Amino acid sequence: MTVGGENLGGAGRVELLGAIAECGSITQAAKLVKMSYKAAWDAIDAMNNLAGEPLVERLTGGKGGGGTRLTQRGRQLVDNFRIIEREHARYLRQLGSQAEGIADDLLLIRRMAMKTTARNQFLGKVAELKQGAVNDEVTLALPGGQHIVAIVTQGSSASLGLVPGAEAFALIKASSIILVADSAGARFSARNQLAGLVTRVQTGAVNTEVVLDLPRGGTIAAIITNQSSTDLGIAIGSSVTAIFKASSVILGVPA
Repeated sequence: MTVGGENLGGAGRVELLGAIAECGSITQAAKLVKMSYKAAWDAIDAMNNLAGEPLVERLTGGKGGGGTRLTQRGRQLVDNFRIIEREHARYLRQLGSQAEGIADDLLLIRRMAMKTTARNQFLGKVAELKQGAVNDEVTLALPGGQHIVAIVTQGSSASLGLVPGAEAFALIKASSIILVADSAGARFSARNQLAGLVTRVQTGAVNTEVVLDLPRGGTIAAIITNQSSTDLGIAIGSSVTAIFKASSVILGVPA
């Protein structure tokens, strides 16, 4: 569900709103949907801003000591989302009875429609999540068997619902990729190292775009200077390793 192209919320955020309506408390609602108190308020602030009016309001004082409740607009949003969700499920069942694999292809089409400035886009599943004091380390397993490691804040990890088995996108700008032509015996601090063969080289006035085919499927693109391309001897068919820091990876989840 989007407003002006911005994500207003999906099932997770609407579930949070429904829990607030049920509990009358942000703390209890967050626990019910397995979300931190901060992540819950961050989600509510984002929804309020995008909706253009409050969906949740605080109650102060009174016999019960205050609490939180949905505004009329918030209740309407939850009700309408449930109608949309129910009709969408009915629509997919109807399509599924007419064409094999139609639901899976609809999901693929939705992924293909995603627009981003990042040149490299990978879809995978969270294989491991290590929580730190401030940041989380997320390991994403790609369909081809490769792994991408990302460092994100705990708030981002919670708001995206990143848990083992969850589906997620990894986005890496081509300008964040460093190419190494001979990595034998070399060690790098960058967590991500994907080796492949050069299949495309596009030379511009200043920079060169280099595309590598990865061994078990997929490609990765890098933007390097023309001088670096010459120094590395970049050519079609040459073996090159693409390395990038975990902090250079942006994670997202399907809406």
